[in-house]
Parts: sequence; C-alpha cells; structure tokens
Amino acid sequence: MARYCIDCRDFPSNIKRTVALFADTKEALLEAAMEHAVRARVCEDVPAVRAELEEAFKQGMRRE
Repeated sequence: MARYCIDCRDFPSNIKRTVALFADTKEALLEAAMEHAVRARVCEDVPAVRAELEEAFKQGMRRE
C-alpha cells in the first residue's frame, strides 16, 4: 500500500515549523494537513490552499 507524506519544512514560513504528517490515503492526509495549517493559524481552509497542499504530497515513508 502506498503511504503519503507532507512536510511543513517544504513551505516557507517565519514560524519554522518542523511537523511532518503521514497517511495511507491522499484524502486522509489532506484533511490532517488542512487541520494542522488552520490550527497553526498559517492559513484558512479554502480550495486554493487544499490544492497547494495536495501538490506538495510525496509518496513514501519519509522526506527525502
């Protein structure tokens, strides 16, 4: 089964976040990443942000 990840370090920020999220499906990862971004007050939950997050997904167990 494919595993997907997204790493906050891939997004420029003054906050210097170090969170990486992993999930078995793109849908689950998108929900977790969006929730994290909103809670961290980095952005609002809007379609453009969801699309940007999804474009940053990588397949695999860790950031290379």
